[in-house]
Amino acid sequence: MELTTMKTRIEKSPFQLRGIKLAALALGSSLVLAGCAGKPPTEQYAVTQSAVNAAVSAGGTEYAAVEMKAAQDKFKQAEIAMHDKQYDEAKMLAEQAEWDARVAERKAQAMKAQKAVQDARQGVQDVREEGMRAADPMQPQP
Repeated sequence: MELTTMKTRIEKSPFQLRGIKLAALALGSSLVLAGCAGKPPTEQYAVTQSAVNAAVSAGGTEYAAVEMKAAQDKFKQAEIAMHDKQYDEAKMLAEQAEWDARVAERKAQAMKAQKAVQDARQGVQDVREEGMRAADPMQPQP
């Protein structure tokens, strides 16, 4: 059995350590840069396209024109960024467009519901007036 002391261990020169550190730094940097370059945000793009289509189907262009235009504009900017391989910017714009489209869809649904409530109230009012006319024989019939 051999005892190893500090002096008998294999010592690495400062140049060898520096080379290892530089190699590790280069490897780490290349991995980080590869992650930044990334792949196109195709999944987010598809989700955004679906959200924009749903907003249009819900009446977003009619009931939430401002939000709908913002969603469509950001979606077009995301398409341009993807074409230019600026994937981080494309993903950010696509996410913003998705949320604008979702706001437009919800606003359109709310406006439609509000209109339905108003129509129902008007219908109830018409029935009440008709009932009052039928109950009052002195009032002329239309």
